[in-house]
Amino acid sequence: MSSSKNILSSDVEIKGSLKFSNDLIIDGKIEGEVTSDGSLTIGENAFVSGEVRTKSVVVFGKVQGNITVTDRCELKANAVLEGDIIAGTMAIEEGATFMGKSSVGAGAKALAAKSVPSSSKSGS
Repeated sequence: MSSSKNILSSDVEIKGSLKFSNDLIIDGKIEGEVTSDGSLTIGENAFVSGEVRTKSVVVFGKVQGNITVTDRCELKANAVLEGDIIAGTMAIEEGATFMGKSSVGAGAKALAAKSVPSSSKSGS
């Protein structure tokens, strides 16, 4: 297995939905929904305007939209989030800006699991 991460550099701009597997680092501008069963890192130069639904996310840059993750959401020191968070666990560093509501814990994790794509499909 390769442990490489996909990277969208700071000169990349995307308008529309973005779907990926495994890990992705965004350092550019995204306008639209970001969906994955993998891990997302939003770099310090990044700006995401839209919904983020992933397994986990680490935010160094700016997000305008709601974040829904099944595992962990981290807002680093210079991060700016204008939107709500639903996450299994959450960490906010000193200096981060968070304007919204948060729902964290087992109930939130179950709620997030319904809207985040899963790599393992099961019948219902």
